[in-house]
Amino acid sequence: MTAPTELRVSKDRRLLTVTFPGHAPFAFPAELLRVLSPSAEVQGHSPEQRVTVPGKKDVAILKVDPVGNYAVRITFDDMHDTGIFTWDYFHTLGHEKETRWQSYLDELAAKGLSR
Repeated sequence: MTAPTELRVSKDRRLLTVTFPGHAPFAFPAELLRVLSPSAEVQGHSPEQRVTVPGKKDVAILKVDPVGNYAVRITFDDMHDTGIFTWDYFHTLGHEKETRWQSYLDELAAKGLSR
């Protein structure tokens, strides 16, 4: 996957926009990135271990640090910083954002949890 041409955190720190060459920008709310973090803490080591993360409606991005030439590490204001967001993950998430977000909302509802 080609590296993005731009990663931009909004002034309120609640949106990360990722632009790939030849693509419209993907806008990711901080909450979505936090609850769908690719970290083992959230994803587990198998699908059965994946965690539904509640209560992140107001989470913000503190910083975005490069990891080699293939990814970034995002630090959120709840101090979660273990997920490595690869260019492939951003690209996939950008194309599946609505479906994944709805699945997350459905999981919250099924478990009696709130954003």
